[in-house]
Amino acid sequence: MPHILIIEDDTDINNAVTEYIAARGCRCTQAFSGTEGRLYWQQGGVDLIIADLMLPGLTGQQLLAEIRAKSSVPVIVLSARTALQDKVELLELGADDYLTKPFSLQELWLRVGVQLRHAGAAPQSSVLEYKEWRIDPEARTLTVQGNQIPLTLHEYEIVALLAARPKKVFTRQEIYEAVWQEQAFVEDKTINVHISNIRAKLRPTGTDTYIKTVWGIGFRLE
Repeated sequence: MPHILIIEDDTDINNAVTEYIAARGCRCTQAFSGTEGRLYWQQGGVDLIIADLMLPGLTGQQLLAEIRAKSSVPVIVLSARTALQDKVELLELGADDYLTKPFSLQELWLRVGVQLRHAGAAPQSSVLEYKEWRIDPEARTLTVQGNQIPLTLHEYEIVALLAARPKKVFTRQEIYEAVWQEQAFVEDKTINVHISNIRAKLRPTGTDTYIKTVWGIGFRLE
């Protein structure tokens, strides 16, 4: 399981990136300042780093310079700066890739996959298993007892998100931001309807009870 360090001081972005990547079979460590990120990197075992530029404590440029002086771990930089010169300077400093905010979580994941493959750290098997569920992130399918469940894309993303961290209680807003890739949240009904549809499709397999409602908060797996 690839270990990815996410260094971003914006809590919403950090959480959204973490949930999205964790749902695809990676272990994520979150840091919210450059100093904290450096500490986690120095502890070792990180296969890839995603870092913002504007960080408290230690800037993204300073952190990148320190990393490149001692390590070849892939680094993907996130930044609101769009000028070509900014991108050139970061690549010259040692960044392996650069993504401008706002960005698509799907595009970020594709870039993560490229860097992991280059570093030889791509997952040996991307299949995620939870009890009788078998989730294939590449095919985006859920199989139960040998039968594929006909989920829509959003329904699949919700199942994968919950299964990646079965002990976590996800709020409706966290689910919405991770699955729809938007920070704006409309209403609880959107998530409730999708969860209801997923349960209905799982009911014939007897695994619909895996998804538990935590009243007043959101959802988690059994």
